[in-house]
Amino acid sequence: MELQLDHPWPGTEAEALALQQRLRPLVRPGGPALGPVRTLAGLDVAYGGSHGAAADRVAAAVVVLDADTLAVVDRATAVGTAGFPYVPGLFAFRELPILAEALARIGTVPDVLLCDGQGLAHPRRFGLACHLGLLTGLPTLGVAKTPLLGSWDEPGPARGDCADVRHEGELVARVLRTQAGVKPVTVSTGHLVTLDDACELTLRAAPRYRLPETTRLADRLCRDVLAAADRGGAPRRSCPTGRARDAIGG
Repeated sequence: MELQLDHPWPGTEAEALALQQRLRPLVRPGGPALGPVRTLAGLDVAYGGSHGAAADRVAAAVVVLDADTLAVVDRATAVGTAGFPYVPGLFAFRELPILAEALARIGTVPDVLLCDGQGLAHPRRFGLACHLGLLTGLPTLGVAKTPLLGSWDEPGPARGDCADVRHEGELVARVLRTQAGVKPVTVSTGHLVTLDDACELTLRAAPRYRLPETTRLADRLCRDVLAAADRGGAPRRSCPTGRARDAIGG
């Protein structure tokens, strides 16, 4: 698929902070009403190495599912290095370059992206899901295992029960129980999707387990690809649409 946003990836914390501040006003958390959602894509990154260094080996996976059956219709992967150290609040810069490579190789443009991370529930209101939304021009939401910030009440025990997460007086996410009696996930908007729609799509993608199938399948694929790369095998790539973009953009 063709990426919509092209910029150099920052090499320092100051450059990353400046890029977040520059791009944040472009995010549209609500956007137009979603049309029919026929496909959902999950994105995830697996890590090897010292867990925090710029040289850490990483593998990204994008898995596109039929929104009704949750069957896999397309997938693509990429393997490389993180290129940016772990810095709280700037975690997206470890994942976005390799995710951009995988996205550039996918042959199917999904209707909605679900990433394993935060969107507006971020100190600068610009988490991974927001940046991915601008990068692709697609409706994007974050489904995280735990809240990054804010305060909330415990939601009810039934599937679909939820509670607002507020930070500094602003609604930034919802904790959503995807299965009865299990720990809720945290859903936040990234770009071009409302929080109500984001929660509905998360439930749609999680009919049996706590985490959406988009996340589960992307997580499994990127881990398998990283293990294969570490053994010296070739990374699996599906439906390449041409020469992949360089991780720096362009």
